[in-house]
Amino acid sequence: VELMHSQLKRSKRRTETQDIELAMDMMLVFSKKDDRNADSAILERLANKLELHTIPELQEETNAVKQLVKEGGGWPSPEMIQQIMDVLNKFKQIAGVKETSGSMEETKDASPPNKCLQKCQSLSIPNDFLCPITLEIMSDPVIVATGQTYERTSIQQWLDSGHRTCPTTRQPLAHLSLAPNYALRNLITHWCEMYNVELPKREADTSTGSASQQTQEISTIVQNLSSNQLEVQRSAVIEIRKLSKENPDNRILIAKSGGIPSLINLLSYPDSRIQENAVTALLNLSIDETNKRIIAKEEAIPAIIEVLKHGSVGARENSAATLFSLSMVDDNKVAIGSLNGIPPLVDLLQNGTVRGKKDAATALFNLSLNQMNRGRAVKAGITKPLLQLVTDKQLGMVDEALSILFLLSSSPEGRSEIGQISFIQTLVELIKEGTPKNKECASAVLLELAANHSPHLLAALQFGVYEHLLELAKNGTNRAQRKAQSLLHYMSKCEQIP
Repeated sequence: VELMHSQLKRSKRRTETQDIELAMDMMLVFSKKDDRNADSAILERLANKLELHTIPELQEETNAVKQLVKEGGGWPSPEMIQQIMDVLNKFKQIAGVKETSGSMEETKDASPPNKCLQKCQSLSIPNDFLCPITLEIMSDPVIVATGQTYERTSIQQWLDSGHRTCPTTRQPLAHLSLAPNYALRNLITHWCEMYNVELPKREADTSTGSASQQTQEISTIVQNLSSNQLEVQRSAVIEIRKLSKENPDNRILIAKSGGIPSLINLLSYPDSRIQENAVTALLNLSIDETNKRIIAKEEAIPAIIEVLKHGSVGARENSAATLFSLSMVDDNKVAIGSLNGIPPLVDLLQNGTVRGKKDAATALFNLSLNQMNRGRAVKAGITKPLLQLVTDKQLGMVDEALSILFLLSSSPEGRSEIGQISFIQTLVELIKEGTPKNKECASAVLLELAANHSPHLLAALQFGVYEHLLELAKNGTNRAQRKAQSLLHYMSKCEQIP
């Protein structure tokens, strides 16, 4: 019985960690205030949790959103629909689908993206004529090893991105040869002639030459990072920052050209602009999963922590964001914690700008998924700034702070620091008057505290939490209802129930 009890507690905590991690991922992906790229690891993790990682699933979700827009009724709002479409487009990029504009106007019309087909909106195009990746009529259909047919440019882009599976079936490809599907091409051509539809024009393939030229250009820029001339170095690091910002292929090419060690060397450079651009370039490069490991292997973490301590405002913020990105790898969580990366993050959480606080909070949340780092965070004084963020609603970081406090409350040292009477009162106030998400997070923290220390539960009862939990158990979010019901169960054992 003791063994089963301990295993169930561990299982419960793992589930809660996943719930809270999902919430943090959603906050990051939906953030409008941060113009930096969403980390591919976050997007992949979120897509998997939402079961939106295959082309059919993404198309089904897109169609469902379009149907919501057609039905109208004022919900969801246009802003919410646009946010959902933006996130779906990011998921499509992760899955290897070329992103479309996803604008509200396009969603409302639900018209084919190809201009030459707009005059035939009432015409139903046979599904077999549409590329499974782009969902556009094919002009150059080709067959892959699994027997599936795709538009040549679309499947080539999929393969060039490093994928070695069939996008539709997810089966491994025995070979990468593309065989023209002449029979289907003839059927499409005949159908287009019958219905007076103009096929999209096929573009000449110049990718090989342009790729070779891009590789040479990047190699030259990487060499300039080690130039003896200050202006050449400045220009090179700015160019690397730009190249690594948008294009996934560039991130791979920069790493293969030896750009990562050169950028790490620039982190200790006395010129503040070079230093900030170097750490930002590393942030962009770390979006690639392989680069995360390369950056850590090249011993960049100590240098990034130094920039976090002593750099300019922008450099410190992007250093925190870089540590967050690197911490997506479990080994890097351990390394950052053991190399004393947590105290400067706590300092940024306490004294940074709003953006700096958010960068520090996301990094500290991810690092606190590691048990040893929770103790380090408490020792570094994380409790005080977190409690300030919970009470300062103008910063809009209540949920982020509560999410970290939830993780910390699972450790004895965390509960000792967090379980102040004034904080219990704050939790009760949030359960009473907070947003639905506030109530959910606050009840989760209170449950973790109460499960391990009954005086916290008694204090909450004295502040009138009981009636608010009854309301939450009926009308809260699914997770909030579960937390409220568990708290009420604990309270049923107390003699002080009203």
